[in-house]
Amino acid sequence: MSPNGCPPSGSTPPGHAMYALAKRLFPICRSITGNGFRRSLEIIAEYIPGLKVFEVPSGTQVFDWTVPKEWNIRDAYVIDPSGKKIIDFKNSNLHVMGYSTPVDQKMSLDALQGHLYSLPEQPDAIPYITSYYKERWGICLSENQRRSLSSGEYHVVIDSELKPGSLTYGEVVIPGSSEKEIFISTYLCHPSMANDELSGPVVVTELIKYLFASSDKEKLRYTYRFVLIPETIGSITYLSRNLKQLQKNVIAGFNISCVGDNRCYSYLSSRAENTLADRAALHALKFTDPNFKRYSFLDRGSDERQYCAPGIDLPVCCITRSKINEYPEYHTSLDDLNLISSEGLQGSFDVILKAFRCIELNEYLKIKVLGEPQLGKRGMYPTISTKDTREQVEDMMNFIAYLDGRLSTLEIADKINTPLWSLEETIAKLKKHDLVESVASPLPSNIDNVVELNNTIKNIV
Repeated sequence: MSPNGCPPSGSTPPGHAMYALAKRLFPICRSITGNGFRRSLEIIAEYIPGLKVFEVPSGTQVFDWTVPKEWNIRDAYVIDPSGKKIIDFKNSNLHVMGYSTPVDQKMSLDALQGHLYSLPEQPDAIPYITSYYKERWGICLSENQRRSLSSGEYHVVIDSELKPGSLTYGEVVIPGSSEKEIFISTYLCHPSMANDELSGPVVVTELIKYLFASSDKEKLRYTYRFVLIPETIGSITYLSRNLKQLQKNVIAGFNISCVGDNRCYSYLSSRAENTLADRAALHALKFTDPNFKRYSFLDRGSDERQYCAPGIDLPVCCITRSKINEYPEYHTSLDDLNLISSEGLQGSFDVILKAFRCIELNEYLKIKVLGEPQLGKRGMYPTISTKDTREQVEDMMNFIAYLDGRLSTLEIADKINTPLWSLEETIAKLKKHDLVESVASPLPSNIDNVVELNNTIKNIV
């Protein structure tokens, strides 16, 4: 991984590759189960090594939930009284309510209206509607099209199948020097929507490619675990099968969704609010775009709900662009390939890599000499003092000033308002010259020792 957390200069920016993959995946009708999800994973597997695919049978108990029946759809359409096909699944797979039961019926407009879904406030958009856990069927269309329907007999066909099958998910593990893990989750269960669906998987795909390439050159400090799952039921299923291992090893985690536009950057905290993942995300975003939007866990909406649930308690937060529910195209046909861009995807890729780099570089260091170290004789400080000497070494000297083993390198970087990745060379030189030592946990200060001693004396008296 390069020092600034981004691809080395001269390499091809991955934004174009991510956008091309999104275009390839966009037409596929995906849901929380079924062949659309599998086909999407098969395509992603062409780009990354080591993707393992798991199938969990319908009816499997996963905590308080049950894996549902598998749903697949081949076609759907509505023919109006004149014999014209006015709604066609092949034109937009959002036209069918997700998990619709099969239907082949002729009915009046009044009867049909009970199965139609539109958005009066967004009259040109087709809404994204699902009914995973209660069997029904529905047709989605724009409000403008709905208003244009005339009385008469309509023929509705939904050629779908709902039967016992399995839930599918994918997993990639990139080993590091430590068994401690960075956990990254994204979902792959929505039909044709670009930001709230495909942006997460395509950014994750590029991150996996990049980290595999990095690990070939230099051993990563931590192990990286990526999962591509159906939202909600997928994370619950994955947790039910892997919870003990995750709780033992995960030191930081990120749920990746809605990372494709370039309107803004956003952060949503974990339930604990101050985990290593939270601190790394905030640090990376602060030095990427100081005007990023900050949301609390009360604004949650995706799989961070499951990873941070009581009893699960994983340190997972969200790095995103325009957050779910916070942009007008959300869950509609307007969330198309025009909403995302190679630049937006590239920016998300870069900032997530910076967060990873913060975690890789984060440790507790203690200076090994008394007083300020003599850096000039080690080639770390100018041997000629000039007017701008302080400016040349200010970040390094500020960093060294806090190396008492009490603050982590990430906390020090925040305190001195300097990107941690820009201090990587300084840290490497301090280690090379044997000026610092790693400590396993924060060391108490002399003041802490005095307070503890006073409390002990009071207890004795």
